[in-house]
Amino acid sequence: MNPNAPSPADDREPAEHRRFAHCLRALETVSEADEAGLVAAVLDDRDALMAGSAVSRHLDRRAAALLGGPAFTAWARTLAGVVARSDFLTRRLREWVLLHSIVRGGPWTAGELAGASDWFQRTAVATPGLTDPAALALLARDGRTRRVRAAASRRLREAGRAR
Repeated sequence: MNPNAPSPADDREPAEHRRFAHCLRALETVSEADEAGLVAAVLDDRDALMAGSAVSRHLDRRAAALLGGPAFTAWARTLAGVVARSDFLTRRLREWVLLHSIVRGGPWTAGELAGASDWFQRTAVATPGLTDPAALALLARDGRTRRVRAAASRRLREAGRAR
């Protein structure tokens, strides 16, 4: 049996689903040196929705892995140029940069945090590295959803008990 031969299930799966899975596998294993080129190649796919979804998953995975470390900034700067033609991906990367700044004790504003997407606010309150009491207090008070406000309030209470 040839492991590279398509299975009968492959014949039933739509081509865009196979391309999506292929893109995800390639993005999961790409080297740092080849990452920007591969992301650009994926974004050139004729199915822009599929390509954007694959790259969004990749950005989320890589950004989360690099979030607290010094390599994040250079990575984000490199990818910013690659994703610049997609408003969604540009915003997602910008929000990862904001989260990185908060986690690392860098600058941020109340307007940036309050104006960030629901996704960002949920991600922020679920990120263990985000311990800034001012950021958590702002999200507890002004988070867009009850879920965000409750999670931020819980994190603040837990931080108070840990002292």
